[in-house]
Amino acid sequence: MEKLLEEFSIGLFFWHSLIFLSLIFLLKKFAWKPILDTINEREEGIKDALESAEKAREEMQSLQADNEEIMKQARIERDSILKEARDLKNTIISESKDEAKKEAGKIIQSANEAIRNEKNAAVSEIKKQVAGLSIEIAEKLLNEKLSDNEKQMKIVDELLKDVKLK
Repeated sequence: MEKLLEEFSIGLFFWHSLIFLSLIFLLKKFAWKPILDTINEREEGIKDALESAEKAREEMQSLQADNEEIMKQARIERDSILKEARDLKNTIISESKDEAKKEAGKIIQSANEAIRNEKNAAVSEIKKQVAGLSIEIAEKLLNEKLSDNEKQMKIVDELLKDVKLK
């Protein structure tokens, strides 16, 4: 019985080994290769994804640096444009003030000249009226005083005295 058991054990061992090796062969041929291929593909996919993520991160950093440089340049340009606009505004205001002063000076000069002309015309008119009135008054006085011969002689004598004295 022992011998039978021993033969049975060896036979069992042989068949187990044969089944085990067949199972390993079948697994290797049909299961492990697809499993390993899938694992390798997944590993490659993960590696590619990590590389893409790293490239994207580097690109983002590069773009961010470019954006910062562009923003810096835009701020400088904006400040320059604003400074030019302020300078232009100040120049225009200054020129407008100077032009307004010149125009005001011309208007004042013109007004003064017009006032002077009007004054001279008024004085001239008043002189004419005073001369006319003086002549009328003198005429009336002379008519009244010279209506009598005696009075005429008196006036002539007085005028002669005044002439000799001067």
